[in-house]
Amino acid sequence: MKGSTYRRCSCRDPKSGKELGTSCPKRNSRNHCTYSVRQELSPREDGSRRSFARGGYGSLKAAQADLDHVRALLGLAESDDPEGTELIAEMLAEVSHERSPLPEVEETRRRLNAGQDLLGSLTVAEWLDRWLAGKRIRKSGLNRYETDIRIHLKPHIGGRRLDRLRVSHLSEMFTDIRDANAQILEDNTQRRAAIDELANVPWKGAENRARRKAMKAAIDEMPPYRRITGPATRQHVKATLRAALNDAIGQQIITFNPAAHVEIDPVRKPKALVWTDERVAKWEQTGEKPSPVMVWTPQQTGAFLDFVAKDRLYAMWHLIAFRGLRRGEACGQPWSETNLATHSLTVSAQLVQDGWDVETSEPKTDSGFRVVALDNDTVEVLEHHRAQQNADRAEWAAAWVDTGLVFTQADGSWLHPGKVTDLFERLVAASGLPPIRLHDLRHGAATLMLAAGIDVKIVSDTLGHSDTRITRDIYQSVLPHVGKSAAEATAKLVPLQRRTEAEQAARKAAKAAKKAKTKEKAQAMSKRKGKAKRPKK
Repeated sequence: MKGSTYRRCSCRDPKSGKELGTSCPKRNSRNHCTYSVRQELSPREDGSRRSFARGGYGSLKAAQADLDHVRALLGLAESDDPEGTELIAEMLAEVSHERSPLPEVEETRRRLNAGQDLLGSLTVAEWLDRWLAGKRIRKSGLNRYETDIRIHLKPHIGGRRLDRLRVSHLSEMFTDIRDANAQILEDNTQRRAAIDELANVPWKGAENRARRKAMKAAIDEMPPYRRITGPATRQHVKATLRAALNDAIGQQIITFNPAAHVEIDPVRKPKALVWTDERVAKWEQTGEKPSPVMVWTPQQTGAFLDFVAKDRLYAMWHLIAFRGLRRGEACGQPWSETNLATHSLTVSAQLVQDGWDVETSEPKTDSGFRVVALDNDTVEVLEHHRAQQNADRAEWAAAWVDTGLVFTQADGSWLHPGKVTDLFERLVAASGLPPIRLHDLRHGAATLMLAAGIDVKIVSDTLGHSDTRITRDIYQSVLPHVGKSAAEATAKLVPLQRRTEAEQAARKAAKAAKKAKTKEKAQAMSKRKGKAKRPKK
C-alpha cells in the first residue's frame, strides 16, 4: 500500500481564503512549510478508501520516522490474516482521526496476539465492571465485591487507564480513605456533642423551646452518623482490587499488579481469651469484655447447656458447643447428611444471609465439605431432637414445611441465621454467664478439643479449616490448667542448681518428719503396753 511524505504550506489567499500551496511566494523559504505523511490502509468492508494522514512535522526526518512507525504497525498482521489486517487498519484510522499518539509496536503486537483491544483506553472502572460480571461465586461474595468497587475503587481510581495504574495511585487512595475516616470521626463527635447538649436543655419556657428548635435545625444540617473504613475493610478493598488485576494479567491486558505492592495498615485480629475468674470479676465490675473474642471454660459451657436444656433448639447449641459447626452450617444441615447410626454427619450445605434475605449455599471452600464425627452423648441428643421434630410435624399436619433440615422453626421452615444469633444472645444474658458471641461457642469447641490433647490436624479438619496454621493462629488461648501443665513440664526440662538444692532440702525435711512421726508412734505404743502390764490394786 502506498505511503509518502510531502511538504505543505498552509498560507491562504486573503481574498479567496484558499490555500496557496505551491504558489506561495515563501514556499522555498527555510522552515516556512511543514511536512505531512499519508499512508493508504486496507479498504473498508464497503470498499471505501481509508488512510492514515498527519501533518505539522517540523522536519522531513520526523515525518519519515512516523511513516516508518505506521508501516511497522501494518506489518504486524500476516498477509494471510485478514482479521488482523482489518483490526490494525481500524486502529490507525482511529488514531489518525483522534490525532492521538501512535501506539508502541511491541505493545500492539502483544495485544494483537492476545486478542485484546489494540488501543489501551480501558479504564479501571470499565475493567472492574467486566470482571465482576464474569465472577461465578455465591451472591454474598458478589455483593461484597460490588460494595468495595462502588464505594471505594470507582470513586478514587475508576477514571484511570487500567494499563497506567501505579502503586502511587493506590497509596493516594488509601491515604484519602484515612483522611476521610478522620473527618467522619470529627463529624460524629460534633453531632454527638450537639445531641447531648440538646438533651440538657429544659422543655419548659418559650426561650428554651426556641433554643431547642434552633439546635435541632443545626443538628439536621450536620452530616449523619457514619461508619469509618476500618483496617479490615481496607484490606478487603485491596484484596478485591488485587484479584481483579490478577485476572487482567491472566488475560494479558496488563503485565503488572500494583495492588500486590501497595502497603497499608495491617489488621490485628483479636485473640481468643478464656473467661477466667479474674476476668469475670472485672467484667462484673466494669461491664467490659477483655477481648471481642471470649471463650467459656468447660464449667461455664456446661452451665449454659444445663440452662438451655429445655430450649427447642438445645440440640443445635449442643452440636456447636461440642463439634464446632458454624452458624450457617448448623442452620443448613440436612437430615440426609446426618447419619446417627455411624455417629457422623457430613457438612455439605449452609444457610447464608444476603442482607436480611436467606439463601442456601455450598460451603465457602473445599475444606468446608467435611465429615464430622459425633460422640455418643451428641447422638443421643440428636435422636431426642428428631423425635421432637416428628411430633411437631404431626401436630402441624398439612401446614408443616418439609425442608428436610435438622434444625428448623416450629413449623419446619428455615431458621434465619440472624434470628438464631439474637436468640443465643438473649439466652446468654438470661443465664447470667459472661457474654460470648455465637461464633465464640465454636471457638470454645476448638479450645476444648486442643485441651483434650487432640492433634491439631484433626481439630482443623473438624472445624473445616484449609490449613492447620489457621487453627493455630486463631486458637492460641488454652484453658488455664492446660497452660499450667505445659509450663510445669517445660520447667522440669532445665536442670538448675538452686532447684536441686531445694529438692534435696525438701527430701531431708520430709525424711526427718517421717522419722519423727515414726518415733512418736513408737513412743505412743510403748506407753500403751506399759499401762497394760501394770497390776490391779
